[in-house]
Amino acid sequence: MSNLLHTEYVGLHLKSPVIAASSNITGTVDGMKRCEDHGAGAVVMKSLFEQEVCRQAPTPRFHIIEHNLGSYKTWSFYSYEQASVWDVERYAEEIRRAKESLEIPVIASINCTSQEGWVRYAKMCEEAGADALELNVSCPHGSVTFRGLNVEEEIAAIVDLVRRNVSLPLVAKLSPMLTSPMNVALDVEKNGADAVVIFNRMTGLEIDADREEPVLHGGYAGHGGPWAIQYPLRWISQIYPRVECQISGSGGVAEAKDVVKYLLCGATVVQVCTAVFMQGYEVFARLNQGLEKHLLGKGYQNVGELRGRIIPKLKGTDQVDRRHWLTAHIDQDLCTRCGTCQRVCTFFAIDKSDAGYVVNDDCDGCGMCYVRCPKTAIVMVDEKKEVVMSRGQRR
Repeated sequence: MSNLLHTEYVGLHLKSPVIAASSNITGTVDGMKRCEDHGAGAVVMKSLFEQEVCRQAPTPRFHIIEHNLGSYKTWSFYSYEQASVWDVERYAEEIRRAKESLEIPVIASINCTSQEGWVRYAKMCEEAGADALELNVSCPHGSVTFRGLNVEEEIAAIVDLVRRNVSLPLVAKLSPMLTSPMNVALDVEKNGADAVVIFNRMTGLEIDADREEPVLHGGYAGHGGPWAIQYPLRWISQIYPRVECQISGSGGVAEAKDVVKYLLCGATVVQVCTAVFMQGYEVFARLNQGLEKHLLGKGYQNVGELRGRIIPKLKGTDQVDRRHWLTAHIDQDLCTRCGTCQRVCTFFAIDKSDAGYVVNDDCDGCGMCYVRCPKTAIVMVDEKKEVVMSRGQRR
């Protein structure tokens, strides 16, 4: 791995901004070592929960949800993974073992239900030698009343409490299911967080329609997959310009371009989990190789030059060009007469004639037929009928 990918994160030197997220892939020293051997820049250990029931995960705990809409097929990774199986003493021992076995930074992760627990667990992780501490304040999910405070207030209070008791770099792992992620990020930074994770997994419900019962143990579970990336990208792009603390992007990474997207929005590091479950630890090497290829192709001297570059290009609502200056045009030589364009046109702007399908004057230029044409037989043309968007040139 070249020096191109070297990154500084919460005061730690990483050989790559691609790091292993807290999950079973980092549940033991053996798993963490595999992450390191395949190129992870750091590991976030599987979370230690004070709530003991969460330490015993039921089986099975993983499920793949397939989604089909015509020719479009996607999937979700649905998981009831739960926490580390250990108590705090055994967890601290694994931190010490990891520090002896690994060269990359080891970041502990804790979730507690009491003030005493947050302080005790944080101190024990620090004493065991963890390089940083990720506070899993994303559970419980949502903006609900919790111990006299709403969740946003509770998160900020937890960070303040831990900050006053340990000197470790602190990372606050936030839930996507908050009323105002921006305000929470600002509050935890003010209370001492050195970084925020945007975001933990969504929590949802999958139902077996035939059996008419919930999938996986009769309750809610986490779900992720490539579909999940747009939401954290949106919030990172908004949070990055307003905070001094660093951002760890998390959710939906499937290929190197996803890592690039996170960095462009302002993330310092990018956490990977689902892709490893689906394809193995080798994912880290592929992501690093793809990221390095992108940097070399663009002529960057280091990965930091990529960070936040998309921000100046983002437009507000009043800045969007709203002219209807494009219309669709069907190339009859490429058209297979499948009729997809006519079926998806909500402006009824495509007619069927003896010559094939043709676009009439009601075309709004929305581009739906353009993106749905299975043979890319449709181009978008301007007022002069010059092709502006054609095959292989989506924008």
